[in-house]
Amino acid sequence: MPPNHVRAALVPNRDRRVLQAFIRNRAKEGATVYTDDFTSYKNLPDYEHEAVNHSVGEHVRGKAHTQGIESMWSMLKRGHKGTYDKMSWKHLNRYVGEFAGRHNQRDLDTLDQMTEMVLGMNGKRLRYKDLIGRAA
Repeated sequence: MPPNHVRAALVPNRDRRVLQAFIRNRAKEGATVYTDDFTSYKNLPDYEHEAVNHSVGEHVRGKAHTQGIESMWSMLKRGHKGTYDKMSWKHLNRYVGEFAGRHNQRDLDTLDQMTEMVLGMNGKRLRYKDLIGRAA
């Protein structure tokens, strides 16, 4: 995965087991993982782990920062307030995926963004009845 890309998804809670499984399922063993100093990330086995401590005003230490994910969450919040107005719990993971994708493609030109979007749609189908949860 290129640098400054984010991986985001809904998780049932923020305990150590859940968050470390999230990382294991998305990052190669031995990869460097940058986080804040939330306790569930501590003692992350099989990864290089660097954390910043926001509670003491630390936002960047060497290469360690959380600005990428914070930027993505900021975009999602603006999308919620200004574009979608209401995001249903049923589809919240889709919204999170959309904004993670937008964040990860932000440096591409328009044609490359469109190409990536079309390639990402290949083999996927969302029927209207599945979208709204009932037959049309």
